[in-house]
Amino acid sequence: MNGSERIKMAAGEWYTCLDSELEALRILARDAVFEHNSLPPRQRGDVGPALKSLLGAAGERARIEAPFHCAYGFNIFLGDGVFLNAGCIILDTAPVRIGKGTLLGPNVQIYCAEHHKEAAGRQAGLEIAKPVEIGDNAWIGGSAVILAGISIGAGAIVGAGAVVTRNVPPNTTVVGNPARPVRRG
Repeated sequence: MNGSERIKMAAGEWYTCLDSELEALRILARDAVFEHNSLPPRQRGDVGPALKSLLGAAGERARIEAPFHCAYGFNIFLGDGVFLNAGCIILDTAPVRIGKGTLLGPNVQIYCAEHHKEAAGRQAGLEIAKPVEIGDNAWIGGSAVILAGISIGAGAIVGAGAVVTRNVPPNTTVVGNPARPVRRG
C-alpha cells in the first residue's frame, strides 16, 4: 500500500514508526499526558482537558488515574464508567476500545504494535498495528499485559500479572503467562 506511514498504520499494514508525521502526533500525545499527569487531582478531574480532547472517545464517568501513558491517544475509546488505575500504558497504534464499566488495575499494559521479526526490519522501525477490544464490565487485574490483536469478551476477568496472548471469551477468567482459562469459584 502506498501512502503516508500514518495511513499504513491505520490500515493495518507494515509502516515505519521512524516518521516525522507520527513523531509529531506522539509529541502531541506526550504533551497531553504530561498535563494529565501533572495537574492536581481536583483540577484534572476524571481525565485531564488536553488528554480528553485527544482521546477518540471518553464516556460519562470514564476515569484515568495518573500516571498514565499512551502513544497517540486518538485511538483510545473508553465507554461509560471505565476506570484505568494508576500506571496504565496504552500503546495505541491501532484502535483500543474498552467497553462500559470495565476496570483496569494498576500498571495494566496494552500493546497494539508488533515489531518486525527480522533485526533489519526492527532497526528500520517497521511495525504493524493490530486493534485491541475489551468488552463491557470486564476486569483486568494489575500488571496484566494485553498483546496486539486481542479481544477480551464482556464480563471476562484477567488475573493480575497475566499475559494475554489469545482472545478471551465472554465471562471467562484467565490467569498466568501465557494467560489460560480457569474455573470461576
